[in-house]
Amino acid sequence: MADKRKVYSREFKEQAVELLNTSGRPGNQIEAELGIGNGVIYRWRRQLQKEGPRAFPGNGNERDNEVAQLRRELAEVREERDILRKAIAIFSDRRRK
Repeated sequence: MADKRKVYSREFKEQAVELLNTSGRPGNQIEAELGIGNGVIYRWRRQLQKEGPRAFPGNGNERDNEVAQLRRELAEVREERDILRKAIAIFSDRRRK
């Protein structure tokens, strides 16, 4: 049976990278102490340097969640608009008769 992939919090990753940057010890030693895979801490450091505060978003991006919420709101507003258009059309036809 396959092992489940370990999930590390954003804080853990940031602290591990900070330990790498400040301790002067080799990354493989820090990885062994923390129980993480080989080369992972260097990948985390590159990701943190490249993306800054947007690094380590977790399950899904904040932006992805925001876009999904905005799409739901847009669909709701469009439905309300279509209902109002139909109501106006119905009441407009009754006045003419």
